[in-house]
Amino acid sequence: MKKFGLIGDPISTSLSPALFKAGYGGRYTYDLIEGPDFEESYRRFTDGYDGINVTAPFKLNAYARADRHSETCAKTGAANLLLKTEDGIYADNTDYAGIVLSVLEAVLGMDGTDILDMYGTDFRKASGAVAKAYGYRPSALVAGCGGAGRAAALAAATTGYDTVLLNRSVGKAEKIASDMPEYSLRTGSIDEFPRHFTECDLLIYTIPGKIPELEDISAASFRRPGKIILEANYKNPSFGADTVRLARDSRGRYISGRRWLLFQALAGFRIFTGETPDFRKMSEVL
Repeated sequence: MKKFGLIGDPISTSLSPALFKAGYGGRYTYDLIEGPDFEESYRRFTDGYDGINVTAPFKLNAYARADRHSETCAKTGAANLLLKTEDGIYADNTDYAGIVLSVLEAVLGMDGTDILDMYGTDFRKASGAVAKAYGYRPSALVAGCGGAGRAAALAAATTGYDTVLLNRSVGKAEKIASDMPEYSLRTGSIDEFPRHFTECDLLIYTIPGKIPELEDISAASFRRPGKIILEANYKNPSFGADTVRLARDSRGRYISGRRWLLFQALAGFRIFTGETPDFRKMSEVL
């Protein structure tokens, strides 16, 4: 039987094992490989597992140890999946797929699984459908420049959004922009968040905690109708009921990080096995 798992620290409360079990009905095993030392976790993977998911703080380490990288993984510089292949260890980043599928589901009004079947993982092909849905080139604001922020910037840009990346340290935002020159990413300080939020069609919020600038959000911030907010942190979200209501009242939508988690798991599990897991049962876990 093939064996899979998750490395990171801490991960004792991870939903990944439950998602995997639901998706495959127990036909494969999925273990938590918890510990603060990457090399020890990596050794356990190579000694006894076919593939692993990777979470904090090991995504950069995992990228560095891989023999081959997907195009997306190479762009983000971080890996959340490692898989043994005949050509060595293959690395991918399904955070990107999780973001894109969450956003496209809302924009196109299609089920995310159908979008994945339609485009595979080359979501650049969806940019035309996105532009058609809006009737103009939409704008995206990505808040935060960690690993999730890099994936978010790539996700927004490849699906046709005019993207601005904000961070407390502007240098980090500028570095991401320089690594992706083909997308002409704009950058700035997180202090500029209120203005950019008011002007954007899509916010992807990857900062772990609530920034003071969120206090400036009001009804006037939603004068552009249909604004979508996607937040990475599903355990301790930074956006409260008032913001969710304002988005809904302006024909917009708030998307929990649980949707992002679900779609990145779906994409990753398919890479692991070559099979499509039971998405309905995975959804029930969340």
